[in-house]
Amino acid sequence: MGYVKSKEYDSGMDSNFDKNFYNHNEIDAQNNRSNNRNTNSNLQEDVEDNNKKPDKGSKRSNDKGPDPDSVDNNDRKIQQEKEQKEKEELDDDKIRQFGQTTLVNEQRKSKIHLLSVIGEIEGHECLPQHNKTTKYEHVLPQLAAIEDSADIDGLLILINTVGGDVEAGLAIAEMIASLSKPTVSLVLGGSHSIGVPLAVSSNYSYIVPTATMIVHPVRMNGTVIGVSQTFEYFERIQDRILSFIVNHSKINKETLKGLMLNTSQLAKDVGSILVGKEAVEKGIIDEVGGIKEALNKLYELSGRS
Repeated sequence: MGYVKSKEYDSGMDSNFDKNFYNHNEIDAQNNRSNNRNTNSNLQEDVEDNNKKPDKGSKRSNDKGPDPDSVDNNDRKIQQEKEQKEKEELDDDKIRQFGQTTLVNEQRKSKIHLLSVIGEIEGHECLPQHNKTTKYEHVLPQLAAIEDSADIDGLLILINTVGGDVEAGLAIAEMIASLSKPTVSLVLGGSHSIGVPLAVSSNYSYIVPTATMIVHPVRMNGTVIGVSQTFEYFERIQDRILSFIVNHSKINKETLKGLMLNTSQLAKDVGSILVGKEAVEKGIIDEVGGIKEALNKLYELSGRS
């Protein structure tokens, strides 16, 4: 009996053990399958993440780099700023060295070249360094460049000179008179001696009310040989000046020669002083006015009014 009971007991125990073992194995198998699914899922995510990440040393697929158009625009902007700065420096240097600049009017879309004739007109010999001078070797090439330039619409000449070398002064005056571009002169302070031909060489001339013009015979420095040929030479030079002024103004030759040989106005010399309106009344200058009138006239002549 005891053996049988023991056998039954053992058999029941084995049966329960098998069931429990089976259940545990089933649970472990389910857990393993779940873990495997999680592992596979994690591995899949890692693979996808790795596929999304760029290799070291390589650019991202969605990184296009700098826009070529943006780079070109920046380069153009930098180049334009550089050119503008160089132009301003060049303009400043032209004003400093030659008294010249270009007046740009955006509204009228015009460019007017400004030429200053100041101090003494320097000829073939250099004047002392402390003298204010206008050098014809600077002015003549610039006038040629103005004539040849399609950008320049006109020329404004500001004059404040005591005169100077006759040959150099007449050369500049003839150059101005032969320009095809519209020209306007403005006498400021004074336009004496050879400055008179310079003032009348433009298409239209102005003088401010307080400016003066001195008309006098030709003078010569240095040794003068007192023979008839010398006086004839003086007469021919003087006649050249008279002819130029008469041909480019409203004064007649006899009236101008009378002003030149007047003995009642200058204490130590022969000639006449004309102040502002007097120069207009004599027919040398066209009109009394300032910079506003001169510029407006130039815009009118160049078709930019």
